[in-house]
Amino acid sequence: MRSSRLSRGRVRAGRRPPSALRRGRGPRSLVLVSLLVPAIACAAGPASPAPGRAILDVDARGAAQHRTVQAAVLAAVAGGVPATIRLHAGTYREVVQIPAGAPAIELVGAGVDNTTLVFDNHASRMDPATGKPFGTFGSATVFVRGDDFRASHLTIANDAGPVGQAVALVVVGNRAAFRDVRFLGHQDTLYLQGHDSVSWFGDCEIHGTVDFIFGAGTALFERCRIHSLGNGYVTAAATPDAHLFGLVFRDCTLTATPGVDAVYLGRPWRAHARVAFLDSTLGAHILPAGWHDWDRPERQATAFFAEAGNAGAGADTTRRVGWSHRLAPAQAATYSREAILDHWRPFE
Repeated sequence: MRSSRLSRGRVRAGRRPPSALRRGRGPRSLVLVSLLVPAIACAAGPASPAPGRAILDVDARGAAQHRTVQAAVLAAVAGGVPATIRLHAGTYREVVQIPAGAPAIELVGAGVDNTTLVFDNHASRMDPATGKPFGTFGSATVFVRGDDFRASHLTIANDAGPVGQAVALVVVGNRAAFRDVRFLGHQDTLYLQGHDSVSWFGDCEIHGTVDFIFGAGTALFERCRIHSLGNGYVTAAATPDAHLFGLVFRDCTLTATPGVDAVYLGRPWRAHARVAFLDSTLGAHILPAGWHDWDRPERQATAFFAEAGNAGAGADTTRRVGWSHRLAPAQAATYSREAILDHWRPFE
């Protein structure tokens, strides 16, 4: 394929995560709140958390146990039992780390318009602790390294702006689930880093420009809105060889800011990238070619980019690149929820 008007060939520095990331100091004790304590005003939070879970409340104005999300996370980790952290309405400008080995932690906000976790690190910014750039991985606002993490009814954002790689969320751990969460960023908004991780996103919004859903992890997106803020690429998968699924979008809607008219569904960050858009609505901003090979023609033979059952102005596959795949109904049926998630049922 001839090179299009989009800018390509950039060096994606900092993709590899450091062997260890700094841990902030925090409280070493856990305050367990009785399940009889009246619930805070979380617009869509659970009426009664499961028995055996610790309940912690966060309010940036000081009207709860903790002022910061990270303080509550550290308290939950110290307690060693699954925990629901309820975030009062407000903006929490901080970096949040869910460490490996943490008990199952759930963040519940007061709605995507009311509760926001946000920071503005980006790949080229110097980390004052090391004197080196944060890199892509290190630029995230929220890091999920622990397994069985959940979040709902909130926004996770990186507001560094169009400055290059600036991640809102990075997922390393397994079985991370997100329901009614809005992800805001530009380039590299959502990083599914864990090579053997499986994540689920339901009824979410993801905004960005270039490669804004990317990484090696397997993820199922159901009923999500994928919104392009500029011309670029929706996905940049790095699916490990022999993995059956990479990034799978089902019943999603792809939209764009007015004036955006040249967006590819994806390009292969690594040779065996796998992406599928199924039963989704693709807007007119999606280019007829659909997919790009990152100017690495050898990846045309190894990447697997597929579509089936889509509708909308950008769904016409008659001019798609010849190395992409149109799935027959029987093939599309193999991308079932059960096949992708196995026995895991998020939020059940």
